[in-house]
Amino acid sequence: MVRAAEADQQWMRRALDLAARARGRTSPNPMVGAVLVKDGQLIGEGFHAYTGSDHAEVAALRDAGPAATGATLYVSLEPCCHYGRTPPCVDQILQAGIRRVVAACEDPNPAVSGKGIAALRAAGLSVDVGVLAEEAERLNEAFFTHVRTGRPFVTLKVAASLDGKIATRTGESRWITGESARRRVHQLRNEVDAVLVGIGTVLRDDPLLTTRLGIADQRDPIRVIVDNLARLPLRAKVVNRASTAPTILAVSQMAPRTKLEALEREGVQVIVVESSPRRVSLERLIEALGKRGILSVMIEGGAEINASALREGIVDKVLVFLAPTLIGGKSTPTAVGGDGIESLSQAVRLRDVRIERFDGDILVEGYIQRMMGTP
Repeated sequence: MVRAAEADQQWMRRALDLAARARGRTSPNPMVGAVLVKDGQLIGEGFHAYTGSDHAEVAALRDAGPAATGATLYVSLEPCCHYGRTPPCVDQILQAGIRRVVAACEDPNPAVSGKGIAALRAAGLSVDVGVLAEEAERLNEAFFTHVRTGRPFVTLKVAASLDGKIATRTGESRWITGESARRRVHQLRNEVDAVLVGIGTVLRDDPLLTTRLGIADQRDPIRVIVDNLARLPLRAKVVNRASTAPTILAVSQMAPRTKLEALEREGVQVIVVESSPRRVSLERLIEALGKRGILSVMIEGGAEINASALREGIVDKVLVFLAPTLIGGKSTPTAVGGDGIESLSQAVRLRDVRIERFDGDILVEGYIQRMMGTP
């Protein structure tokens, strides 16, 4: 029995590894991998490569061919049982003569959740659910968050010195971290749906906010700029089509209409966020991005946008790249601005913390520890 459980985990881990190959390519769909095993041997495998492509189960069945009859299918998410861009996977699994299905977790989508599993069991297949479920949900944390809440999964990324500074007193910030850590950031841009910064970052640095990995299939994220009064220059790099990815400008009701019209003529998409007259509510902005089908957002802003994001409770995950340097100075910008907290009981705490080295730099990664009853 133990050996069978170990084998299930081994093959499911392979399915998860396959699914992860499509990071950043399947939104708004989840990443899914599938493996077919017969008599302890791998006979076929596949993954959902991009939106609109074959589902993982179908790709694995095609890979196995007629040998799939009587095999066990390991799949990282419950097979679908409804028509979408592609026919139901459940039907094709049954037609192939699969004997047993092992799914990592149920699909949170109400159109699928539990129904695919029930259909397979009703047809007489042996179905097991829950093998490496936590790993499977974490792989698709953006998809699960969007389905359950309607909003994107939000990651706050910071690059700082050991004493928490993100720039010198003159504003110099290029580069606090080394090349290896910066490349990891570009990998993250290649995976997320959108990056978000405040207008202060744009005015100070004029960033491209593109992915620069030097690989053939890299993609740029949507650029989201929080700009209360539409101060974004028409000649900014995020405006002048340095990328085919769209730029979204989030403004308050007080933003001048003539400036917005000029930006729209340059291809910028404008969202007027209902909030206080002169300030964009990040919580409402994130909701609006979710309605546009954006599943994941990475905040790459400065101290004030970071403070606002944490204060408004929109952050799910924090990535802090720490460089082995000390900058000092009571007036130099820190990773999180604002007024700070009065008591340690108000501090934002992380759970499931993981530490990774990037040459001389260190990445500290963790999830926001929510209070009981909060999403």
